Amino acid sequence: MIKQLAAHIKDYKTASIKTGIYVSFEVLMEVAIPFLMAYLIDYGIEAGNMNLIIGLGLGMLLAAGLSLFFGLLSAHYAAKASAGYAKNLRQAIFYKVQEFSFTNIDKFSTASLITRQTTDITNIQNAYQMIIRVAVRAPIMLIFSLVMAFSINPELSLIFLAVIPLLGVGLYVIVVKAHPIFEKVFRTYDHLNNVVQENLRGIRVVKSFVREDHEEKKFEEVSERIYQQFSKAEKILAFNAPLMQFAIYTSILLISWFGAQMIVSGYMTTGQLASLITYATSILMSLMMLSFVFVMITISRASAERVVEVLNETVDLENPNSPVTTVKNGNVTFTNVGFSYSNSLDKLCLQDVNLKIASGQTIGIIGGTGSSKSSLVQLIPRLYDVTTGIVEVGDVDVRKYDLQTLRDAVSVVLQKNILFSGTIKENLRWGNKEATDEQMIHACKLAQADEFISAFPDGYDTYIEQGGGNVSGGQKQRLCIARALLKNPKILILDDSTSAVDTRTDALIREAFLKEIPHITKFIIAQRIASVMDADAIIVMEEGRIDAMGSHEELLASNEIYQEVYHSQLKGGNDFDEQ
Repeated sequence: MIKQLAAHIKDYKTASIKTGIYVSFEVLMEVAIPFLMAYLIDYGIEAGNMNLIIGLGLGMLLAAGLSLFFGLLSAHYAAKASAGYAKNLRQAIFYKVQEFSFTNIDKFSTASLITRQTTDITNIQNAYQMIIRVAVRAPIMLIFSLVMAFSINPELSLIFLAVIPLLGVGLYVIVVKAHPIFEKVFRTYDHLNNVVQENLRGIRVVKSFVREDHEEKKFEEVSERIYQQFSKAEKILAFNAPLMQFAIYTSILLISWFGAQMIVSGYMTTGQLASLITYATSILMSLMMLSFVFVMITISRASAERVVEVLNETVDLENPNSPVTTVKNGNVTFTNVGFSYSNSLDKLCLQDVNLKIASGQTIGIIGGTGSSKSSLVQLIPRLYDVTTGIVEVGDVDVRKYDLQTLRDAVSVVLQKNILFSGTIKENLRWGNKEATDEQMIHACKLAQADEFISAFPDGYDTYIEQGGGNVSGGQKQRLCIARALLKNPKILILDDSTSAVDTRTDALIREAFLKEIPHITKFIIAQRIASVMDADAIIVMEEGRIDAMGSHEELLASNEIYQEVYHSQLKGGNDFDEQ
């Protein structure tokens, strides 16, 4: 884990090294000050040597100034290195998520990925800054102070050797007890982010059902759980401060007691005792700083494990060696296809699917909720891989294509229509970043979107709010269809993408498709039979299997499910689930 995290320091290694160098110089200056002070007391003040007092005083002032200067430099480079390291980690996670298949994304919740990108990486950033600065400063200060203390009085310095093991055992116990609690805390943070995200996304639903109290209760419960867990962990970590203070004050008292006796006996000077007490404080403060580093590492260790979990996730969809980079046509073939989201043969949601679709055909797909209509079409652009069997596009197994080539040839308008913050033009150019204004207008006319876009004061430069909040559901669907058409695909998949438009607009979209893009293979998932009855063939899905396939007339004559849905909708029913 440490090796993998360290690999992301990259171009901030120099700043990290400079931090350590400047910290070392800072410590050297600090260690020199008590040594100079001992000489000033013993040979300057007690001897009444004013020249020596001035000289040593100026030396101490210079050492303090240099210590401040090196301290500022080390702080600057530590901040630069830690912030840069956090930036690299965030980029690494973001780029990794971009490679994920739907299966990988399903493993991590959105809220969890956000927590890892924010809270967890911030914890790692803080820990790294302490490691390159405090964890370098404290051991150097400890070693130099011990050397100076032993050079002054080896007998009294043995007190430190007795205190250090006591502190080490105490810190170890604290770390072992606190780490598992922090692991739980960050998992609860995921849940908290999920609650907040869900509430904000569905705020209109919350208000329309007057469920604010319910949402507040959910939030309070998760917040209380975090409070309890953090309180428990902090209570354990709180033992660190009194343990350190006990060690510091005990050491100073013992040094003062035995040092005073040595001064009376003539074995030690007043300056040496003052210097030794200063070094004692430095030694024990170094130990205290190290304990803070251990505490921070304890907190960030759980975060580091969560970040590495994302970075180590194996992407299950990868480009093959020597991939095919051209999709020659829109032929689609399913051969003995079975599919499971868990990749288990015992939990197949699609079974025994066999299809042969010619390029340019329009295929309607209907079926009840949970009949795996969406799962079927998501195998075509390889958003998921089949569990058994083969899916071919352009007479080539989809697993042999370069992923970008395949997905450029297959345009998908999913059930959840997503628009991004930006103008209508910027959203449309997701389909083709080089699209001209004329191409965008033509695509929008096919999708029956040009009319309402032109009615906006800013037309195609109208700003779309996050998630498309300032356009209706039907307008959002039509913009997404236009965006998909701009890709000029060989296969177009509409996954219930006209459910929010009226029947007249739906009919106009289908008519435009028939006249303008007859060469594109079209898959249309719908609940309304009217949306697919003109298709070349209609697939009736039932419990993950193809129950029947044929034209509207053939299914109306032979398929019981199709007949029931057709007659129910003629009598005023709205969709397939109202059988």
